[in-house]
Amino acid sequence: MFQTILRLRPFTRGFHLITDEIEDALNGCSIQNGIVHIFIKHTSASLTINENADPSVRTDMEAFVNDTCDDKHYFIHTYEGDDDMPAHLKASLLGSSVTIPLTNGRLNLGIWQGVYLGEHRDHGGSREIVITVMGE
Repeated sequence: MFQTILRLRPFTRGFHLITDEIEDALNGCSIQNGIVHIFIKHTSASLTINENADPSVRTDMEAFVNDTCDDKHYFIHTYEGDDDMPAHLKASLLGSSVTIPLTNGRLNLGIWQGVYLGEHRDHGGSREIVITVMGE
């Protein structure tokens, strides 16, 4: 088993490709084939897999989750600002982890797939991701 913590720099609100950062974090892993589990240690950011080529996909995803979750008059949980409860909802809807096959020491993603960080706060700060690899 291999495990490491990836500390990401602060990102602006929105969806950001972090596939390269994850692959860099796997450089110290001697496992060649197995499963990579990627988990974010936060309740106001998320991980998901989607298109890695056209940035308009990330823009459209941000617009959709904002339309779905933002500016609801009935939110009570606003201790850290108006983006607080919407960020928690977005993180729950999208999820806190992804699992990807590892083949020949590389993430076995489809040609148009990449790992997204969903930063759902206006000023979320740095994020920590736990990367665990199980395999041979």
